[in-house]
Order: sequence, then C-alpha cells, then structure tokens
Amino acid sequence: MSTHDDIFEAAARILLLDDRCVTLSFSPEGVSFRFPTTRKLAEHLGIPHYYVLPRFGEMERDGLIRRAERVGISTTAAGTQRLLSIMAERYPERAEEILGAAVFPVLQARSGGYERD
Repeated sequence: MSTHDDIFEAAARILLLDDRCVTLSFSPEGVSFRFPTTRKLAEHLGIPHYYVLPRFGEMERDGLIRRAERVGISTTAAGTQRLLSIMAERYPERAEEILGAAVFPVLQARSGGYERD
C-alpha cells in the first residue's frame, strides 16, 4: 500500500459503502471529491482523531487534498486520481452504482483535468 492509501481506502469505503453518496465539484483544475470528516475517518480506522490530523497535513503537503475553513476537505486532481483508482480496484460495482455506469468511467478518464477544445 502506498503512503496515504489507508486514508483513501477508508474514504472510499465511507463514501461508497456507508454514506452511499458522493459530493463532486468541477472546476478548470478538474474534478474533486468531498472527503469524509477527519472524525469520521478516525472512527472508521479505529484510531483517535488527533492521529488523523497530522496525516491530513501530510496529504495536503503532498498535494492530494485541500482543506478550507468551514467548507471541508476535498481532493486535488492527484487526490481524485488516487481515490478513483482505489474505487475502481476495490469497489468497482459499488462505484458504478453510486456514480452511474456512464459517469464513473468518464470521471476516471478525465480525473487529470479537463481537455480544452
């Protein structure tokens, strides 16, 4: 497992299996997923909340997520690619069910950003 994949795996499980819902944002930089809260991830991983916070700092420094006060945590283009990859590897049927059979492959193909016409 790569660095941070345990957090991304937990996020995928929470979004696809527990919440059965994802929130996406689209911008010129690409597609981003709203990440579960740090408390929810800590609970899912069975660790104290204060252990997750430094990991999110590392993930932000590594360019995988962005945190915004009172808005929440979302993936960057690189984080979206990582999350979609885990969804495709481990939960393809559930990802297609939640995102749609037509939408999931398009998100995978375009997760690096939008092509310009």
